[in-house]
Amino acid sequence: MGNHEGSYSDLTQPETTEAHPTHSDHMAGHLATGAAASDQHGSPREHADRTDHADRTQHEGHAGHEGHAGHEGHAGHEGHAGHEGRTQHEGHAGHEGHAGRFRRLFWTMLVLAVPVVALSPMFAMVVGYRLPVDGALTWLPPILGTVLYAWGGSPFLTGALGEARSRRPGMMMLIALAITVAFLASWGATLGLLSHTMEFWWELALLVVIMLLGHWLEMRSLARTTSALDSLAELLPDTAEVLRGDQVEQLPTADLVVGDVVLVRPGGSIPADGRITEGEADLDESMVTGESRTVHRGPGESVTAGTVSTDSGLRVEVLATGEDTTLAGIRRLVRQAQTSTSRAQSLADRAAAGLFWFALGAAALTGIVWTAIGQPQQAVVRVITVLVIACPHALGLAIPLVVAISTERAARAGVLIKDRAALERMRTVTTVVFDKTGTLTKGQPALELVETVESTTRDDVIRLAAAAETGSEHPLARAIVRAAQEAELQVPQAREFSSEPALGVRAQVDGSTIRVGGPRLLDQTGIPDPFAHSTAHDPGLTRLYVLRDEQLVGALSLADEIRPESADTVAALHRLGVRVTMMTGDAKPVGERVAAQAGIDSVRAEVRPEDKAAEVAKLQAAGERVAMVGDGVNDAPALAQADVGLAIGAGTDVAIASAGVILAGDDPRTVVSVIELSKASYRKMIQNLWWAAGYNLLAVPLAAGVLAPIGITLPMELGAILMSISTVVVALNAQLLRRIDLRPAAAHGQSAPRHP
Repeated sequence: MGNHEGSYSDLTQPETTEAHPTHSDHMAGHLATGAAASDQHGSPREHADRTDHADRTQHEGHAGHEGHAGHEGHAGHEGHAGHEGRTQHEGHAGHEGHAGRFRRLFWTMLVLAVPVVALSPMFAMVVGYRLPVDGALTWLPPILGTVLYAWGGSPFLTGALGEARSRRPGMMMLIALAITVAFLASWGATLGLLSHTMEFWWELALLVVIMLLGHWLEMRSLARTTSALDSLAELLPDTAEVLRGDQVEQLPTADLVVGDVVLVRPGGSIPADGRITEGEADLDESMVTGESRTVHRGPGESVTAGTVSTDSGLRVEVLATGEDTTLAGIRRLVRQAQTSTSRAQSLADRAAAGLFWFALGAAALTGIVWTAIGQPQQAVVRVITVLVIACPHALGLAIPLVVAISTERAARAGVLIKDRAALERMRTVTTVVFDKTGTLTKGQPALELVETVESTTRDDVIRLAAAAETGSEHPLARAIVRAAQEAELQVPQAREFSSEPALGVRAQVDGSTIRVGGPRLLDQTGIPDPFAHSTAHDPGLTRLYVLRDEQLVGALSLADEIRPESADTVAALHRLGVRVTMMTGDAKPVGERVAAQAGIDSVRAEVRPEDKAAEVAKLQAAGERVAMVGDGVNDAPALAQADVGLAIGAGTDVAIASAGVILAGDDPRTVVSVIELSKASYRKMIQNLWWAAGYNLLAVPLAAGVLAPIGITLPMELGAILMSISTVVVALNAQLLRRIDLRPAAAHGQSAPRHP
């Protein structure tokens, strides 16, 4: 900031509040892997201390995201090959296509199953009609049954081969074993090699149809989550209007290149990340930040692809396109979260693997016992039923579907989960540590108090100071000018502006010499401070004095403006039983002032950047589970040290790389939303695990025939239905997470958020 930087170096309190751009302005630089974010946030002088944003070509924390590109196609998932208990649920990026495949297979196999069932002796006996004893019609069940096994059962057979190759037997192998046993026994009976009672063609047909129905419903649930996330891409317009000299050319959005200038009409979507070159508009940025209020943007400010210009036209210079945009970065982050592993998922993996061997052992024991008592037909029926009913399908779906829904819902609310384990730990947090500047405060000073001498009005002091400071770029000067604009004061023209190192500024205003500076300005002029013992002045405020022709006319007190949502955030955390600590490098009175306004429990002031991580470690040593919220380079070690690191969206690349959760907006209440989401998703995981495991522990003995002595047995068709129902129950329970409204204003208003 040139010489002016030193003009206020003598102020009574350390001035650490720099002019922070809005959080959404920085999102492209952090989430898009190729967007340059150099000068789109203001003049280089204004941001001399923010050089970490200049010429950014790639977000450090996302360098490896390209490796996730393969998830989108999900080519290896064809037919669920290698389903491996639940492994294929991790990506599920292509489940919309799989849902269509299972739907087509289900309806086709249902049509083929009708004649097989109609020609079964048991069904004919129940309904009351006679079947032909011989002839071509008797071969229809074996032929159609073979088609049902080979075609309808192909997803399960290929999946079993994949599990065998990976040596991770699971759900697909159990289903494949069940339908293969029924298929071989039926052909043996049809060819006369086994007793006719071992013919299970109609049971096999219903088994395949029911299993396809269950998988179709599962894929549809997962596809719903994936399509909701992929709908972010649909926010982009199909075409863009590109300015070529005086001509406007329609181009597909995919053909835009960096440097193009596009015309965005009122109500239109911005086709690419860029910077406004002409025009002003209120933008709807809710798809990125989760904030429903529009944000005013003007020339020089950055805009994000997919946001909507609600009221005016704009001209935007393209800075990033395609996979380099913020929306693409959000999608990559969510996919990364959906494929990362958490403690609950590891537990589900072990349970699913154990359940396979439990089911296989139970099936073998069942077959041995029923054969030993002279009932080989029942042995086959019971073995098939045990294999089907013990299929760990629900267990494999219990965690991934909850994760998919929770991360998708979070992304739509401006909460980007980089690490699932971090989200899981968030529910156990006992202390949240906030960095002050740019997190609980806006990171820019605001006028708080005006003191005057006799014969001078409040407006006069502001007007004269604003006139003198108009030529300055210092954050304090801009705060004074902004205060004059908000008060709609007529600010006179200033001439002969100059900066006085270590003193302040000087300018000619209305024929008088106006000087503005800190306490050293009074010392240099020998003017006593009439406000030194003022009870109105807070020691946490920074005071500037205004002189006219070497006569003191008043004083302005400024402070880093606290966010209006900060007090609500602290109150909401207290209701959850969470303590709140604020950490700042500012002087203690500055920190205590913000803490008093927000209701914060404790303040750690004058903390040097290199000591922030140590302060977090002290809290952890005292038994606290700590979440750290910050946005700067100096917050990165503390974010990494904390049990959960949350980076505010305007944070630097280093801060975001160190965090497990990214808050795209600037509303600190979103921290409460993350805790609520963590608790709700964990509840769903535990509920699903208990249901899936408990169902198997109760159903397997029943399927094995332990109640047969009292006349209660479980038909294999009913076993398949119960298995499918258990999967549907798990899926429906996970869908209840969609009821949570994670928007800060909705979740933390007067009414308590819903907890499904």
